[in-house]
Amino acid sequence: MFSSKYRGEAILLFVTLIWGATFAIIKNALVSISPMMFISFRFGFALLLLLPFWGKIKKHFPKELLIPGIILGLSYLFGFAAQTAGLKFTSATKSAFITGTFILYIPLFQLLMEKRAPGKGSIIGVILVLSGLIILSGKGNSLFAIFSEIGSGFNTGDFLTMLCAFNYGFYVVYLDKVTKKFDFLPLVFMQVAVTAVGSVLFAFLFNLTGIETPSFVFNEKVIFALLYTAVLSTILTTTLQTKYQKTTTPTRAGIIFSFEPIFATIIAFFTLHEKISNFGLLGCFLIFSGLLASELIDKREV
Repeated sequence: MFSSKYRGEAILLFVTLIWGATFAIIKNALVSISPMMFISFRFGFALLLLLPFWGKIKKHFPKELLIPGIILGLSYLFGFAAQTAGLKFTSATKSAFITGTFILYIPLFQLLMEKRAPGKGSIIGVILVLSGLIILSGKGNSLFAIFSEIGSGFNTGDFLTMLCAFNYGFYVVYLDKVTKKFDFLPLVFMQVAVTAVGSVLFAFLFNLTGIETPSFVFNEKVIFALLYTAVLSTILTTTLQTKYQKTTTPTRAGIIFSFEPIFATIIAFFTLHEKISNFGLLGCFLIFSGLLASELIDKREV
């Protein structure tokens, strides 16, 4: 029988699996809808689904939670907006790698915000995961080809994606901090509500600045993607992450979340018929080794 810590980490791995499946689903939908419009509809629909539960949620909503909830929601929103805007100016390969570097920022924020240094196993795990992400993010068949693409000229998109990674490192640690003080239900509501309202504002802003021209056609692929992402990869995953992330350390949670590209690669192989190279398999192996290192070397303390 799982201890609460192992059960929590297993649930976070399940959350990561759901995230991984969104890659193929959203990729198919974005042929018919612009990214920020998709995010606006996704979180708007998720908010509508949560509104009937407001009566129950507000019973666990103390005034002290308002500011932390807004901060958490803004961080949630900014991550989506920065990554979406960044993809306009940089390659998918560089975006995937730079986003994955959030794993480097978690130990820093953990030290600054919680006065707690990561264990030796977590540090080794971060190094292995980062190495795996470099290889898995590249589409080349050699290390030279991978590093050539990732190391090509730094641009606006790379900077925005770097801000996204930095923000997500903060988000993971701040979530750990606030969920130990407040009930998870109102925190889930605040994240979805702030992102729903903010994504609409970002859609207008992106249109005004020329980053993105809003467009959408509701077809089967778009409707399925909206249903999947609103219900499963927004409401369900946000609820599970907010409730169970506190059962482990932020750094180990970050290592678990790094499995997202592995799941995305496997699902894309079966649904989009994308090939997995030998280098891709090596990247998956290194990420998996990183999780094992953090589990086996560090003591089971949270």
